[in-house]
Parts: sequence; structure tokens; C-alpha cells
Amino acid sequence: MASFLHLPAIFTLPSPLRGASFPAGSRPNSLFQTRFSIKCRYAEANVNKDAFNSVSSTIDVVADVKPERVVVLGGSGFVGSAICKAAVSKGIEVIGVSRSGRPTYSGSWIDQVNWVPGDVFYVNWDDVLVGATAVVSTIGGFGSEEQMQRINGDANVVAVNAAKDYGRVPKFILISVHDYNLPPFLLSSGYFTGKRKAESEVLSKYPNSGIVLRPGFIYGKRRVDGFELPLDLIGEPVERIMSATENFTKPLSSLPASDLLLAPPVSVDDVALAVINGIRDDDFFGIFTIAQIKEAADKVRV
Repeated sequence: MASFLHLPAIFTLPSPLRGASFPAGSRPNSLFQTRFSIKCRYAEANVNKDAFNSVSSTIDVVADVKPERVVVLGGSGFVGSAICKAAVSKGIEVIGVSRSGRPTYSGSWIDQVNWVPGDVFYVNWDDVLVGATAVVSTIGGFGSEEQMQRINGDANVVAVNAAKDYGRVPKFILISVHDYNLPPFLLSSGYFTGKRKAESEVLSKYPNSGIVLRPGFIYGKRRVDGFELPLDLIGEPVERIMSATENFTKPLSSLPASDLLLAPPVSVDDVALAVINGIRDDDFFGIFTIAQIKEAADKVRV
């Protein structure tokens, strides 16, 4: 009979390996090996207490430990910065990638993010993706048809393939967009076709761990050229009104383009918390609507 009465464990975690580079094909599946020293005592039947106390030994167990490390593409933007801030508050190591690099404004959480300036088409993925447990892309924008296809579609496709094929990252999360029940001829614009192209790539390369969030209008305090736009002053009351009148407006939701007026806004903090839920919940994958984003955020908030 074996009895475990005394289990002091020695746990030493090395410092995170920042900027490490591994040759192709040699990247380890786990960054850390941690040795536990466990003291165990054994006793056979009919052995007296003194004999039992004298029989003890130490067992060394080597365990692989892989901490949470998320790469946020577009990390200094409106949605990306909210995700970085939320991840830092949950003790997750964060790599923020954007063309502008570190945000120009101050904040305690900003100092806890490893900022990497770069464009997804040219960034050194070997430095960015090493040890990552998830990649979150907030890349998107407006412009000409060609520009929107490249920003919303091609850039995200490049990121998905880099994460899957080169970085072997186990999870990818894409911030996409609600379709607002728009008619097909409007959904054929470069903005929406680019987003849907990116969605298809995520769900194809990550069928059991890819996450696509489709929020509508996202509100919060947004910084533009050094100025703060308090979008929450509009979005928050509108969200409350729509929530209160949902039972009355729901029958209208099937009408073409009805969600341009009826789709409730989403707080940028809710989007960020839904991402945190996706990072930590392995059963959370697929496409998520506005209502489901809020439900996921509530799980983390609680």
C-alpha cells in the first residue's frame, strides 16, 4: 500500500524566452521543462508507525509547462489595445504587433506588452510566433476595393498560414464583422469579401480551434490622432435601448439590411473579454454572433 502524506514540491519556472529563434523543423513543442521534487512515503500493511516514518524517498518528475502567450496583430489599434490590456490583466504574456509599434499614449499595461513594429507581409514571424499559444488578428480597414481585399483578406490569410504552418500555433482568433442582413450586391464589396476570405482560411486551417467573432458597431474610448473619441457615450445607451426593446424588434430582423438599425452595438471591452474566453476555453471555437460574443464576455467577467 502506498500513502502520499507529505508533498512539498519544488517549482522553478525559467524566465520567458523573448526573441528566441529556432531553426525550421526544430522548434520545440513546449518552451519549458520544470523539475518537481516530490517527497513520498510508503507503507506496507501491518507496518508500525515508526517504520513507516523512516521509509521515505524523493521522486523527481520533469513536467512540460507552456504558459499562455498571445500575439495580437494590430495590437496598438482600438480593438487590439483593448485585447492587449485585458490579456495583461489576466496574467497572459502579450506580444503586440502593428506598423506603428508601441502606442504613443501612456498606461501601466502598455509597459507589460512586448511591442513589435512591423507589417504582417514583412514581419519576422520566427521572432513573433515563438512559444505563442494563440494569435489574435484585429487587422481590417477601408479604402479602395483592392486595398480592402488586401487588408481584410490577404493580410489575414498570410497571418493564418504563418501561425499554422510556420509557428505551429494551436489557436487563431479573428475579429471579423456582422453582415447586417445586407443584400448580396452590398456584401460583394471588398470589405466584406475580404473578411469572409479570412474567415474561411481560419476555419479551414483551424477546424477545431479557430474562432471568428462577428461584432457589429464597436464602441468605447477610441484614440484618433491623439484625440479621444468617447464612442461609449453613443454606443452604451443605444445598446441598452436595443436590449430593452429586443422582443418588439426581433420580428423585423429578417428584413433585408434591417440590422443596420437593429443590430446592437458591442463594447470593445466585451470583444476583448470574449477573446480571453477563446484563448482559455478549448471548447470555444467556430463563428460567434453579437449575442454570443456578449455571453462569452460574461463568462470571463464573472
